[in-house]
Amino acid sequence: MNLFADAFAWLASPEHHTGSDAIAVRLGEHLLYSAIAVLISAAIAVPIGYFIGHTRRGKQIAVAFSGAARALPSLGLLTLLTLFVGIGQAPMAATIVFVVLGVPSVLAGAYAGIEAVDEHVVDAARAMGMTEWQILWRVEAPIGLPLLIGGLRSATLQIVSTAVLAAYVGLGGLGTYILRGINLNDYTQMLGGALVIVALALVLDAAFSLTVWLAESTTRHRPGNAAKPASVSQTHPQEGTS
Repeated sequence: MNLFADAFAWLASPEHHTGSDAIAVRLGEHLLYSAIAVLISAAIAVPIGYFIGHTRRGKQIAVAFSGAARALPSLGLLTLLTLFVGIGQAPMAATIVFVVLGVPSVLAGAYAGIEAVDEHVVDAARAMGMTEWQILWRVEAPIGLPLLIGGLRSATLQIVSTAVLAAYVGLGGLGTYILRGINLNDYTQMLGGALVIVALALVLDAAFSLTVWLAESTTRHRPGNAAKPASVSQTHPQEGTS
């Protein structure tokens, strides 16, 4: 308990809230690296996941890729890439590592969300004359949004926790306190940095949980999202026979 008390005292100390090594500065660096990696992961994985979910093709390849990417040791990959591209390109190496870590979760959320859409709803949309592109963006994507957000949530939390490694190649972030604490045997600083990372993860998790809840509520109450195509599919044959 004394160690936790010392860690909270370390966090509250004014000297850790000013200058280039301030907690707010390190937090901003950590969030920047994480946000860039999540955005790139989404830009790569969402279109591929939507294609897989809509066409029902390539799922086995996606699952194999996701498993392989998750099995890669992050620290080893970061070290290898940094040595390969050079210390001057360490930000690029770190971003690649974080993206590799984030893509599988976003990919799974994207194609799972599209696959979860009732086939009768999709068939009804086709019966209405909607194109495949319209079906994807106006029917499948809105219904599958909660699962996509869940994938983004998982990827974000994984990246935030792994972004500690940015300090390993001199890029700063909250991992700076942990790495410095290890080198100096300063357990108070190590625990203080870890507490900030845990707090950040909890805040982000709560924000994503709220976003998922709002997306699910919108999907449930979306007018005509599922009910309207179904009703049209039921009345369409009658219109053709009259």
